[in-house]
Amino acid sequence: MKRLFIILFFMFFLACKQEYKPENKIQEDVTFLSDDKLKGRETGTEGEKVAAEYIAERFKSLEISPKGTNAYFQEFTFKPKTDPHQEVKYNTTNSDSTITGTNVLGFINNNADNTVIIGAHYDHLGFGSEGSLYREEDKAIHNGADDNASGVAVMLNLASKLKKTNTSNNYLFMAFSGEEMGLLGSNYFVKNATINLDSINYMLNMDMVGRLKKDSTLAVYGVGTTPIFKQVINASNSKFKLIEKESGVGPSDHTSFYLNDIPVLHFFTGQHEDYHKPSDDSNLLNYEGMEAISAFIFDIITDLNDNGKLEFRKTKNESEDAPRFKVTLGVVPDYMFDGKGMRIDGVTDDKPAHKAGIQKGDIVIQLGELEINDMMGYMTALSKFEKGNTTTAKIVRNGETIEVEVTF
Repeated sequence: MKRLFIILFFMFFLACKQEYKPENKIQEDVTFLSDDKLKGRETGTEGEKVAAEYIAERFKSLEISPKGTNAYFQEFTFKPKTDPHQEVKYNTTNSDSTITGTNVLGFINNNADNTVIIGAHYDHLGFGSEGSLYREEDKAIHNGADDNASGVAVMLNLASKLKKTNTSNNYLFMAFSGEEMGLLGSNYFVKNATINLDSINYMLNMDMVGRLKKDSTLAVYGVGTTPIFKQVINASNSKFKLIEKESGVGPSDHTSFYLNDIPVLHFFTGQHEDYHKPSDDSNLLNYEGMEAISAFIFDIITDLNDNGKLEFRKTKNESEDAPRFKVTLGVVPDYMFDGKGMRIDGVTDDKPAHKAGIQKGDIVIQLGELEINDMMGYMTALSKFEKGNTTTAKIVRNGETIEVEVTF
């Protein structure tokens, strides 16, 4: 009888000891963060505060420790720029002219020497602040499902995956505020870090990862910021058509870390015609694609787990070579296109391209006498024109080359 009791107890113990399984709440997280109730999560608003509380509760539910200056939160106060060339000044006191943003930080402590930063900004444009591409007179909520509820959802998914694995590094998960106003939250963190900056191994940034296309094209920026990244990224990839960029500088939060000599990677599925518009809603996202991106990033982290502290390497700032231009076609370029020319992902009403009859999906291969082979060629061509100039644009539409007249 005693032996039977011991066997039954042992069986009961095994049944109760369930293996940890990472959760998948990607769609649930996006849906909450991009709901109209949050009113576009503009920095310093009540909607952004609700989003911050939600992210903190998600960290807490995953039993991930707080690592802010006030539990999970790191607040920063600043005065908005009145001149685009000004540098934002952080304040220590609130006043009527200041705004307070809130970074949200969760930490997995594996008692390791080095820490990996995994980040995504969670602020957006509210009812259409500076940066909005919405041209209607009525105000509308910019929900920012792809930009960047998608990145936050993937970050939280990775937090769940990394709880019990890859323990050679600690992990600091960061939801940044103030990105849309100029990378303010990430910039503030590197100047007021809640961990030793020298202990940061590398930083991974997810910004707009919700619109993976049918051809599975994924951009990965920053691959030149440490010698090993290219090898690891390609060894971990079995699904994506990768577009790799060397530079660690770009219009997202990884730049703040790169400028502090930290290797970075930025994952991005490309711009689209809903970018910075009220139509960037949760029903348009590719959730299976987001799960695949999370799995890919996890595999990269796994591959890097036993590589120790990564060597930082400076890269050429590709944006410095971009020509300056005074005119625009009024299109959203497809930055993921790697064929000849510049493919259009969206056309803005009443702009030169729209008036000329240029459509989404068209590929611009020539402006005037200038042939266009890629994005740099397109920007070089634009730089040759002045407002009021008229020229011929040669485009490819459905395999057929046609010409249209464009007036800038």
